[in-house]
Amino acid sequence: MKRKKITALFAALAMTASLITGCGASGSTEDSAAADTGTTESETAEEEAAVDEGVAEESASETESAGAAEAVTIWYYWETEGHQVALDQVIQEYNASQSNYEVTAKYVPFADFKKQLSIGASADELPDIAILDSPDHASYVEMGIFEDITGKFDVGNYYEGTVNSCTVDGKLYGVPFGVNCLALYYNEDMLSEAGCEVPTTWDELMAAAKALTTDSVTGLALCSVQNEEGTFNFVPWLWSTGATSYDINNENGIRALSFIQSLINEGVMSKECINWTQGDVMNQFIAGNVAMMENGPWQIPTMQSEAPDLNWKVTLIPKDSEYSSVLGGENYAVINGGNVEGALDFLAYATSEEKVKFMMDKFGYISADKSIAENQFEADSPYQPFVEELNYAMPRGPLAEWPSVSDAISLAFNQVITGTATPEDAAAQAQATIDGIVK
Repeated sequence: MKRKKITALFAALAMTASLITGCGASGSTEDSAAADTGTTESETAEEEAAVDEGVAEESASETESAGAAEAVTIWYYWETEGHQVALDQVIQEYNASQSNYEVTAKYVPFADFKKQLSIGASADELPDIAILDSPDHASYVEMGIFEDITGKFDVGNYYEGTVNSCTVDGKLYGVPFGVNCLALYYNEDMLSEAGCEVPTTWDELMAAAKALTTDSVTGLALCSVQNEEGTFNFVPWLWSTGATSYDINNENGIRALSFIQSLINEGVMSKECINWTQGDVMNQFIAGNVAMMENGPWQIPTMQSEAPDLNWKVTLIPKDSEYSSVLGGENYAVINGGNVEGALDFLAYATSEEKVKFMMDKFGYISADKSIAENQFEADSPYQPFVEELNYAMPRGPLAEWPSVSDAISLAFNQVITGTATPEDAAAQAQATIDGIVK
């Protein structure tokens, strides 16, 4: 039993005990009054018994009423106020729609999220639902805190990659919340002035980037910081060659690193990208300093509000041998030993088409449910290319040790950008690290 439930039980018992104690005192007072009015001791005893019975029934009724709405708690890490408000609205609407469960949500900072789940697991103080970053899902499964919901929730219409992100050893340990991926944004006016077609291959991308680069504009930018954010932006290029996250020291992996290096060497991508977050890249694009950028759909609301006159569009990330992108977004996970039935009931409500569309619109996300995503946007919506890109998007992992693998990949990525290692050496070093982790 969770500590919060034990506390609630103690509180209920204390309340009942207080009421019973109060009845005893009242009974003593009534005894004195009875002597004054001539009421017999037998009649007084009967009245006391009736009062005690009535209070007991009232207490039981109150306890039953209070217990009718079972608590369901959610932990999430979103700092954005709009995200929090949207989730809270769905929670309040759910609570008003039924009386069996009462859902509440708690913000836990992203940096502390895994630590809090670990501490909560040992102290038996966990939420009933956690909303977590999809590449971390497998590592949480390894902690043994997630309920196996295989057969308890239908994910048949969900994108395969999103389902894979919360599946371990063939068992389903979560439900995709909403997804995003990366695609290529381009300044339509700049492409037109340079006489360039929208690139679809690496060769076409390089040619367009060269034509678009001037003294004040670089052709392409992508976040290249040395952390998970950088890995997130590099793996579509790696996977497009046919390489995997775990097998990088081969012809395909070296070709991906070499292509990134060539963008720097040709001067069509700035080395400053190693310091630019995805938000920084967007700001450079809005300012007209970058003609094309790799970025996600969560930037669209900001771009529409801050740069309403900027003429831009979105297309698939140009390919080497195959189109590729990377899945981002979150998953719901149900905690085992908690209020599993209540958690699943809320998820059934929150994943309905109406609620999904509402939250995805507020988040700048795409529904993980393909049947919803395909009708989520108008044909000319800037989100629509991301929906198409999801057909080629894959998850990072799922692997409990993914953060360590990611570190090795982002280091190799940075080394070729800064020129501190050749693509061959960077690939070999990354492979040695990865082999020590997964083999």
